[in-house]
Amino acid sequence: MVDARPKVLLFGAGGVGTVYLYLLSKVSSVTAVARSNYDTVKKNGFIINSALFGQNIHFVPNVVRDCAEAATLDSQPFDYVIVCSKAIPATIPKLIAPAITPGHTSIVLIQNGIGIEDEYVEAFPANPIISCAVYLPATQRPAGVIKHGEIELLEVGSYPSSASATHAKAFVDLMRSAGATAEFFEDVQSKRWFKLLANASWNPICALTQCTDAEFMDSSSSATGLAFAVMLEVCELANAYGYTISQEEAEHQLGRAKARIYHKSGVEPSMLQDVRAGRKMEVEAILGNAVKMAKMKGVKCEKIEMLHVLAAALDSQVGR
Repeated sequence: MVDARPKVLLFGAGGVGTVYLYLLSKVSSVTAVARSNYDTVKKNGFIINSALFGQNIHFVPNVVRDCAEAATLDSQPFDYVIVCSKAIPATIPKLIAPAITPGHTSIVLIQNGIGIEDEYVEAFPANPIISCAVYLPATQRPAGVIKHGEIELLEVGSYPSSASATHAKAFVDLMRSAGATAEFFEDVQSKRWFKLLANASWNPICALTQCTDAEFMDSSSSATGLAFAVMLEVCELANAYGYTISQEEAEHQLGRAKARIYHKSGVEPSMLQDVRAGRKMEVEAILGNAVKMAKMKGVKCEKIEMLHVLAAALDSQVGR
């Protein structure tokens, strides 16, 4: 019998992607492109330990090595290709192309960073692009074992914001039916800028220092001030692009991290996870694009520039 449910391909079966794939498996036909963890997941599936969705969940999805293999499994086109891998410029559009049906497949970007969507618009001009800011703290260690904390939120919108909202709203409905917390926004870039407060500060700072956010703030009297100064640069840059983030909002974001000092529960951001696992980081998506956009508007962001240079140097040593 033909499966009438939405057909979903996940590209990037890490912590975040696997949690969403598990939820979507309840309401969709799902396939995952697993790369570094393919052998383990193909043999054993995933074990998911989630503070929200349950402990010791044995999840065995259909997994493939690449999108070309996925496209050969079924003559029906994918309704959604969800990109949950790291935002490494100029690589992913080529890798997902075999699974994209022009005019049909919605491309969903659940990735970090700012200014990441244009390469997908250029590569797939006939396809809806759905951009998302995600809050879902999850790690995969060892391969196939996912640990997820107590937060899950997906902020969703069309890209560009002037594009039809139909496909983004349909994706929100699908995620909600699967049990996820998804919200639609007319212009989701405001949410991407807000998330950059944390991403542009804690991600590179923690990667460079090998500290969690709480450990870094507890390391010296100047540490917290440095992180906040980076956040204020993000506020100024966002404002230059028409997205107002107040100092109070930045203080609230910082306060969330401060609270973790007292509870001894620091967060291990994705860049720190990548460094510890010997993987490439999202340096350009999170920092490089911000620096380029700042120069286009004549906005000074000296601390973000410094973090970009240092993080790029650290990233250049991966695999050497």
